[in-house]
Amino acid sequence: MNYVLLIIKIIILINSIIALWTVFKKQRTISTTWAWLLTLIIFPICGFLLYSFLGRGIDNKSKKIIKQATIPDNQKNYINSSIKAYEKRLESRDGVFSQYLMTTENVIFTQNNKISFYYNGKDKFDRLFKDLYNAKETIHVEYYSFFNDNIGRKFVSILEMKAKEGVKIRLIYDPWGSGGNHKEFFKKLISNGGIVIPFITSKNFITKRRLNYHLHRKIVVIDGMISWTGGFNVGDQYMGHSKKFGFWRDTHGRIFGYGTHIIQETFIKDWNASISNKEYFIKYSKLLFPEISSAYFDNKIKIYTLSSGPDSNRYTIRNAFLQVFMSAKKLIWIQTPYLVPDDAIYTAISVALQKGVSVKIMIPNMPDHPFIFRATQYYANLLHKEGAEIYLYDKGFIHAKTIVIDDRISIFGSTNQDVRSYELNFEISSFIDDENINQEFKNQYKLDIDNSKLLTDAMINEQNIWLKFKQHFSRLISPIL
Repeated sequence: MNYVLLIIKIIILINSIIALWTVFKKQRTISTTWAWLLTLIIFPICGFLLYSFLGRGIDNKSKKIIKQATIPDNQKNYINSSIKAYEKRLESRDGVFSQYLMTTENVIFTQNNKISFYYNGKDKFDRLFKDLYNAKETIHVEYYSFFNDNIGRKFVSILEMKAKEGVKIRLIYDPWGSGGNHKEFFKKLISNGGIVIPFITSKNFITKRRLNYHLHRKIVVIDGMISWTGGFNVGDQYMGHSKKFGFWRDTHGRIFGYGTHIIQETFIKDWNASISNKEYFIKYSKLLFPEISSAYFDNKIKIYTLSSGPDSNRYTIRNAFLQVFMSAKKLIWIQTPYLVPDDAIYTAISVALQKGVSVKIMIPNMPDHPFIFRATQYYANLLHKEGAEIYLYDKGFIHAKTIVIDDRISIFGSTNQDVRSYELNFEISSFIDDENINQEFKNQYKLDIDNSKLLTDAMINEQNIWLKFKQHFSRLISPIL
């Protein structure tokens, strides 16, 4: 018996030493470090297997490929110059935020834009399909989830038709988010001349152990002038046809104008990083970044779009969120399906509350991922105690990723308020400086409040010990969810 106990102690010691070495050899946030350390020590074998696929970080070869896929500086400068030739370099009225974007991220502001928003799947896809039918030269598509169901097949059938007409179709998808879909689903589109590829992190994700790094962006670019981005994926559940989720509340934007050029750049980078056949490499052309007459724009809307991913430690979108939260003077209204902020974002929201800023946060009142839902509940309870108004959306499932700051800044895109979106996913979000859009988002938020209930002290007190344990445990491992 003594020998058995000694062997067990030695195994525990060796496991702990290996766990420490494994976790600390890679630079990461303190919360993520502790989460992985806890996992590796509590689950010796399973923990290391999990880490192998989810915790190693994106491999250096992929980082290099993605970096090389960026549009060459001479071409990118030409793109930026073409924008500036028709638009003055704009300054946001929020000087601090503008300075951050200009100096840190070298963001190009565009103001010759029209934008409209869609808050349910039917309206979004009806309008998007109309744009697809009208495409003349190119259609670029990039989605996390692209399902083989009614709406997915209709989408692909339109692309098949347009490819047959001679329109250049390029499509990127993430098989992990698309229910295992593969090129067989796109066989006819490919035979008609379309090109379909999985995102780089989806290629050999078992052998490369890149299971944790997803293409979460949702992008469509048509003829280099119209772009779509937001929260909707392609599938029947996003049309509200899921028995589990019911009505699907999301936010998607249609941009016509020079803001599309910036989204086009993001697509091209993702495409060039993901191709295996170098013949498919996209080079700059005026066809992809056309001049757009200013005669189209009566009400000019200022847009700046950011993208980020695990190929960089800059956390571009997260840092931009941090900046707008810190600059808020009157209100911060957030809609997100997942509320699992890191320490910096949580602190920024907490400080805003202490300054007297009105903070409203809307989250779903039903889970789609159990652990993330419990972690979301934990932070909802915590921020409620700090003074934030937490609304639990009850009509169905809210998947919108929107932020409203004061009277001008509005944000929408694919980025959730969680560590996964900040650090692990490839995301895109657009920042708008416009009073009318700001008011539209506020009006929609108020409509959504009518379909929500406000979290109260009494509701939190009714949560039993087992539920609170699940919330606290999920919070501990939230950096690796």
